[in-house]
Amino acid sequence: MEQHYKLFRVRELADNDEDFIAALAAAFLDEVPEDAERLKEAVASKDYFSAYQAAHKMKPTIDLFELGVLNDLIEVQDWGKFERTETDISEKLDIVMAAVNNASEEIKSDFGL
Repeated sequence: MEQHYKLFRVRELADNDEDFIAALAAAFLDEVPEDAERLKEAVASKDYFSAYQAAHKMKPTIDLFELGVLNDLIEVQDWGKFERTETDISEKLDIVMAAVNNASEEIKSDFGL
């Protein structure tokens, strides 16, 4: 439990309300993997604006669940925001995608979702 994510800040936010914590975990699973796929597709097609939007939307949840890739996600976001056409952002994207996938699988298991 909690190898690929941390619940410290989630518990703090939820004031240790287990039902609310479970709801936040479910919301993570509903939103973050979908946004990550959108981000991946946007980067692949060099759709800078969509990449920026997807990464920006993911930031608060990635930070709240402490996936440990916030700085990598910010680099991907900035790649889109500033249209850094000369930069290959795929390594940072792979780090973010792996973290999202690992955390998603672990949250599903930990919360029985």
